[in-house]
Amino acid sequence: MPLHLIGAGLPRTGTSSLREALRYLLNAPIYHMSEAFAHPEHAGTWVNAIEGKPPEWETFLAGYAAGVDAPFSNCWRDLAAAYPDAPVLLSHRGDPEVWYRSMEATVLPRTREMRTKSAEDPMVSLFGVIFSGVFTDINDRDQIVAGYKRWLGEVRAQVEPDRLVEWRPGDGWEPICNALSLPVPERPFPHENSTASYVARKEERSRKDEARVASLAAAVNEAQD
Repeated sequence: MPLHLIGAGLPRTGTSSLREALRYLLNAPIYHMSEAFAHPEHAGTWVNAIEGKPPEWETFLAGYAAGVDAPFSNCWRDLAAAYPDAPVLLSHRGDPEVWYRSMEATVLPRTREMRTKSAEDPMVSLFGVIFSGVFTDINDRDQIVAGYKRWLGEVRAQVEPDRLVEWRPGDGWEPICNALSLPVPERPFPHENSTASYVARKEERSRKDEARVASLAAAVNEAQD
């Protein structure tokens, strides 16, 4: 299955809502950070891709119709070259400060947490590179905001105007449907993963982290027996 759309937006730009909207429109799985957590065996491939050693995308992403959010969006340039007919969707917040506040309440603490965990969890290495090209100091607010602005500028400068689709939370179905030549659904646009709901799931994420590491360890032990 070829990719029908390439998401180039950073986390906390409505990517969970976009995942659900695209899943409905394309009737197929959409790659998102949640997929990376569901498939920790993908982490090493994403790390390599972010570091400039991409996989054979058609094989690695077989079965997915599109992708949004990191780590997919980290590789937007390579993916855009690999799928030249797919529109590039740049999701963003109108105000960089709004984006930063959302990040500081959700993804940045999660990234700090993941970077302190044991390397036995392959997701740790992924979180070590997930903001490559955006910022280097996770505690430097000014650097993070500047990196966000630079990211938007680079996508806008490097994607042809007739291929680029800009989308902000609140824009709804129309920009996406126009890009995909699909009718606008007669249903509300999804609204997923608000800051409040993300924060409320902290204990659930911790349990899943523990279960993932335990499962991986068990698989290694079984292979060695």
